[in-house]
Amino acid sequence: MAVDLTPDPSVAQLAQRTAQFVRQVVVPVEERERGVARSEEVRVELQRAAREAGVFAPHVSAEFGGHGLDMRGRAAVFEEAGYSLLGPLALNIAAPDEGNMHMLEAIATEEQKERYLRPLAAGEVRSCFAMTEPAPGAGSDPAALTTRAERVPGGWRIDGRKWFITGAEGAGFAICMARTAGEPGDAGGATMFLVDADNPGMKTVRHIETLDESLYGGHIELLFDGCVVPDEAVLGEVDQGFRYAQVRLGPARMTHCMRWLGIARRAQDIAVARAAERRLFGSRLGDLGMVQQMIADNEIDIAAARGLITQACWELDQGGHASQSVSIAKTFCAEAVWRVVDRALQICGSLGVSGDILLSRFLREVRPFRIYDGPSETHRWSIARRVLREHDKTAGR
Repeated sequence: MAVDLTPDPSVAQLAQRTAQFVRQVVVPVEERERGVARSEEVRVELQRAAREAGVFAPHVSAEFGGHGLDMRGRAAVFEEAGYSLLGPLALNIAAPDEGNMHMLEAIATEEQKERYLRPLAAGEVRSCFAMTEPAPGAGSDPAALTTRAERVPGGWRIDGRKWFITGAEGAGFAICMARTAGEPGDAGGATMFLVDADNPGMKTVRHIETLDESLYGGHIELLFDGCVVPDEAVLGEVDQGFRYAQVRLGPARMTHCMRWLGIARRAQDIAVARAAERRLFGSRLGDLGMVQQMIADNEIDIAAARGLITQACWELDQGGHASQSVSIAKTFCAEAVWRVVDRALQICGSLGVSGDILLSRFLREVRPFRIYDGPSETHRWSIARRVLREHDKTAGR
């Protein structure tokens, strides 16, 4: 079956309006804030402007105030939003909220949607996804999950430690993954729970200092200590948490790629403008062969990344898990975006290293993407295993 690369006219129009909004409204705020929104006032300011521009929450259904974009539609719009570090926050499509909205819309009960999804989609609250744990707990291997939930009268008691929980500072609720059956290392036995921020059993341990700073709400270490939640806090079915996580993780990996591709384009635009204007050795910087090679390699990386994103999104839109295509796209994009930003900084020289433009901030922000949502090494291992399994199947082994 052929992959259709032609965007729907309504999607193309929304992407165009998003691009205009980001350049005219968001980029000036980004430059003023040096790429990091450190206050609720900035978030509220940007999201109010996005609503007024008609580009807010494009991924959720019309029932919850959005445009109901499929994955291919999101690819076009999210890339334009990602042209600024603050664009995703403005459109309410930043991690982890965007992935949580996707999952809530897919598996939450109607009551849970009204209580959690509706205010989240409206930007009235934020959320976090509490799965990752300190070693030897869940990380690249979710099956290593050690946080436990035990039945108590009327609900569940959650105990465990989570770390690197993006967006947890100031979040209205967490989606916590806890083991309800089996032992660490078992492939099943996890359950997702909705935990309100005012639950006394969920405590902030510390704000983790990291290379990146633009993801709103930081990266937090959380302690679940006698955290009691009612039965209606279970998201989906008991013991099916790992299966439900796939509803979130594949699309979320792709939306990360879409957003960071926008930053790669921004870095390329900055570098090309510099190469066209800067003169040295008697000619434009852009007329030098080595600089032209870097510009060309950036274009190749951007185009290849977009193509891999489109392929994976098309497969997801057909209802498949697209596991192989998602892993390939995520691995390539994470590394390609780094290469693009790094080359752009090199082209700009001392200006790129300086704080006068945001390239050095972009470089710090994109580097962790090779670790977040599964390290490149883990994805390569998964890709190779699938290839070998297919070979063995074909060979009749």
